[in-house]
Amino acid sequence: MKTLRIGGGAGYSGDRIEPALELAERGELDYLVFECLAERTIALAQQARMKDPALGYDPLLEARMLAVLKTCADKGIRIVTNMGAANPLAAAAKIREIAVSLGLHGLKIAAITGDDVLDRLRHGDYVDDSGEPVQALGERLLSANAYLGAQPLVEALAQGADVVVTGRVADPALVLAPAIHAFGWAMDDWQRLGQGTLAGHLLECAGQVCGGYFADPGCKDVPDLARLGFPIAVIGEDGSVEITKVAGSGGKVTTATCTEQLLYEIHDPAAYLTPDVVADFSAVTMRQAGLDRVTIHGASGHPKSGMLKVSIGYIDSYVGEGQISYAGPGALARARLAQEIVASRLALTGVALTEVRYDLIGVNALHGERLAPTAEPFEVRLRVVGRADSMREAIRVGNEVETLYTCGPAGGGGATRSAREVVAIRSTLVPAELVATAIHFEET
Repeated sequence: MKTLRIGGGAGYSGDRIEPALELAERGELDYLVFECLAERTIALAQQARMKDPALGYDPLLEARMLAVLKTCADKGIRIVTNMGAANPLAAAAKIREIAVSLGLHGLKIAAITGDDVLDRLRHGDYVDDSGEPVQALGERLLSANAYLGAQPLVEALAQGADVVVTGRVADPALVLAPAIHAFGWAMDDWQRLGQGTLAGHLLECAGQVCGGYFADPGCKDVPDLARLGFPIAVIGEDGSVEITKVAGSGGKVTTATCTEQLLYEIHDPAAYLTPDVVADFSAVTMRQAGLDRVTIHGASGHPKSGMLKVSIGYIDSYVGEGQISYAGPGALARARLAQEIVASRLALTGVALTEVRYDLIGVNALHGERLAPTAEPFEVRLRVVGRADSMREAIRVGNEVETLYTCGPAGGGGATRSAREVVAIRSTLVPAELVATAIHFEET
């Protein structure tokens, strides 16, 4: 039976680069996939593009391509990625520039556009998942990107693309598209589309399915995490899936690691909504087929909904933060006094905050006072975080914490302060027929 080997080269924007090179060099791949967009990543990329029209793609695109592009070209490995973020056209141009610098000729790079539906939402009658009209966000609205499905990627591959770079697409589509192209699956073959979506879902977080994030010393031990290998999906023409990794790389692939990844971010295992298929993972079974080899069967699917999720990025607020540490005898008492001082100062000076939080890291930051340690800690770090409607007010939070150096309890040290704009995310739905995609080519 014909099979396809697809490597998961990244699971988020800042992921490690060397495991992808290991996949390219030793994974005997047909495709290398980089999944680099989180929910708010594209909104941050849109901000970067607004400052410089030549930017807006993934910050590590250049480094990743410099690491793997020549190896992939030499071995005939095709690359599929969403590193285009808010600017797939600029990303494709950058990849072409890198390819030329590496002496690669005859490389065909496809950029997929059409996911940006900001203008449509600005002027349309849409309600987001908070129940508010999208238009009510006004000037705070930064981005609106629909989750595209596999179809435009399949078309780009059919037209000979060696590299396909997109903006917002459904994560599993990055893996599903090569399978559809390679095997000629019909776009209404729900059984195979469901199984291909399962393969994409297992690969989309890269190292997680190989033991990263799974690890819990003494309970779930994972070897050599510093050299964690990234996964390979071996997909059969019938939709069968095997998850493995490069022999000798760190981590492990077991039914347990695959089960945890299967359940990751799944709202309903029987009805996982994607642009291509409503996938059903409720009858999935797994078998350990050998060392670092797990076979997975039983996924299926149902007709797609006809609607596309749109991720909306907007400026929500501004957050100011300050931290300072206390150590030695009486550390907790001094940290509590420091907290009281900052709280009083924020009130006395009239800092306009909509929300404020005080954490004694190591004491109550995660579980509150109910589960605070009974023994006196020998070191405590005070963290004060405030939310405001302006950067000016947010900055004042960290300033008050820093003044504890000279106006607070004895022995404070290691103070830090920061303030940042908060980009938040909401979602809505649009009919799929209202989203038009296009393919643009760059060639060397």
